[in-house]
Amino acid sequence: MQPYIAEFIGTYLLITVGAAINANLELAKTKGNNSGWIVISIGWGIAVFLGVYTATALGGSGHLNPAVSIGVAVFGDLRMELLPGYILAQIAGAFFGAITAWLAFIAHFRETVDQAAILAVFSTAPAIRNKPANFLTETIGTFVLVLGALSASEPSSSLGALDALPVGLLVMGIGMGLGGPTGYAINPARDLGPRIAHALLPIRNKGTSDWDYAWVPVLGPITGGILGSGIHYLLLS
Repeated sequence: MQPYIAEFIGTYLLITVGAAINANLELAKTKGNNSGWIVISIGWGIAVFLGVYTATALGGSGHLNPAVSIGVAVFGDLRMELLPGYILAQIAGAFFGAITAWLAFIAHFRETVDQAAILAVFSTAPAIRNKPANFLTETIGTFVLVLGALSASEPSSSLGALDALPVGLLVMGIGMGLGGPTGYAINPARDLGPRIAHALLPIRNKGTSDWDYAWVPVLGPITGGILGSGIHYLLLS
């Protein structure tokens, strides 16, 4: 049970901070409105560091991401019977993290009429809507994330208490580069949990939750996660 609790809390913190960053940039009359992509990239990198650091400190694996969990499970580094619990904990943590961010910015949601801006607090959307291209971008971004994160987690690369830092920096770099086309979900839970929250919450002026696109930030990262894990374990074998 402890690994599931750790995954839930770590993902909860990741999305609470990350969705709040989005809200600060997207919603009307916030102090950080229109702060720009650099703030998004740096902020999400810090959110990932916080989540991974907390989850590992609580005795978990610090995946916070079904793409990571599925990738390592496929290649035998996580027992398959544990995988459903990991994924459910991650999605649940993301769902409740998004709700917490909504509560923190509830007055600003009431002032915001832009439906796309409201959805952007919760989930990703592409700059150019081309689902095959968007799927490829999410696959590549997650491939880089998982390969880099697994390499950074090797004992020979340990930074002691700061082992979570390289992952946060990696997410920051992915955001500044590969994040441009799709908004870089690179994590099915990060997109799906908050998208469900958007669909269920009583938000004034919200529009559709864009379920037509929702498969892209789920299946693209899973594909990239399996590929990244495969290359990592192939190079280690």
